[in-house]
Amino acid sequence: MGGTLVVIVVVIVVVGWLVLTYNGLVTARNRTQEAWSEIDVELKRRHDLIPNLVNTVQGYVTHERGTLEAVTNARAAAVSAGATGDTAKIGQAENMLSQSLRSLFAVTENYPDLKAITAFTNLQETLTATEDKIEFSRRFYNGNVRDYNIKLQTLPTSLIAGALGFKQFAFFQADDADRAVPQVNFGPTSASGPPTLGSSGPPPAAGSSGPPTQS
Repeated sequence: MGGTLVVIVVVIVVVGWLVLTYNGLVTARNRTQEAWSEIDVELKRRHDLIPNLVNTVQGYVTHERGTLEAVTNARAAAVSAGATGDTAKIGQAENMLSQSLRSLFAVTENYPDLKAITAFTNLQETLTATEDKIEFSRRFYNGNVRDYNIKLQTLPTSLIAGALGFKQFAFFQADDADRAVPQVNFGPTSASGPPTLGSSGPPPAAGSSGPPTQS
């Protein structure tokens, strides 16, 4: 009788631990995916703003077509990368887009007439604010990824996490090269433009289906 009672108690403890562990992992995973959705929103906002920016600028910077094409191509690459859900690809593409935008804003410093256009200054301010929000969201997302991955990697949870279908998320990181201010030699005056996207996941771009894939 005593042995049976011990077995029952052990079973209850194990089942209780499994339930608590599973629920804790689900909660951490959902928080991570929710954090990614905030990045997704801001990336889509940036992607939507860029065509208007290019259209506004191209009538004034007629000799800088290469810079405008670089921004357009970088945006297309970012949208395409976002659709894959691959954090590494998304981060790299978004970093290139940030670099191309900084180069464009550096070029516009040489065009006083353009800087006096309200539509341009509004777009510039909105993009700068969006970059700030992306940076904040990136930090929040990476914090959730860190906490979630730690849960998966530590004992005893690591013994059952894989069997329960939980996988690690990748961080959304920025390349060191992207943090450096690009050297632009279009004229005597230059500017660094909007802040760098401090990252690289999911955030999916416009048209993407959801959070970054787990590894």
